[in-house]
Amino acid sequence: MKIVLATGNKGKLREFREMCDIEIIAFSDILGEMEIIEDADSFKGNALIKARTIYEKLESDEYIVISDDSGISVPLLGGEPGIYSARYAGEGASDKDNLHKLIDTISSKGVKKTSAHYTASIAIVSKYGEYVVHGWMYGDIISTSRGEKGFGYDPIFVPLGYNLTLGELDEEIKKSISHRAKALELAKPIIEILKRKF
Repeated sequence: MKIVLATGNKGKLREFREMCDIEIIAFSDILGEMEIIEDADSFKGNALIKARTIYEKLESDEYIVISDDSGISVPLLGGEPGIYSARYAGEGASDKDNLHKLIDTISSKGVKKTSAHYTASIAIVSKYGEYVVHGWMYGDIISTSRGEKGFGYDPIFVPLGYNLTLGELDEEIKKSISHRAKALELAKPIIEILKRKF
């Protein structure tokens, strides 16, 4: 039995490995690089698309495949970028491109700070079925990038109860409060039960 993470995002892979006390293999280490079309209308739907696709391509029932679809939603912008967080500035956009587009979009509304939240949806697919869990982190988006830690929109997101952005906060704090950490806490018992079944 092996656990495979269905993502090509190195930041997510690093976070999963750091947060889990289990060995996780990137799907690309087994299957090589490939693009998975994420065309669902929800984080849950996209997470399931990724996990199902990789599970089917592995052509073995000895794997547990985990995938994550996550992003940031800003009520002021009608929930944008939402499920389009990774490609907010267009297909092939870098993290910095997406970050700057969100800063510009918020600034164009004449605000320097507005509420936002991160969502993480984790799908788990194996021969024993499919499971999906969610985690959320609430806070504010600011119009100035601060800090070099983390990835994605972290330098402009200030979690509730903090004055620093995720780009400035210590990694241990981030791990304890992040949307992905909260979703993983729900996913871990499921993974443990599945591991015992193999």
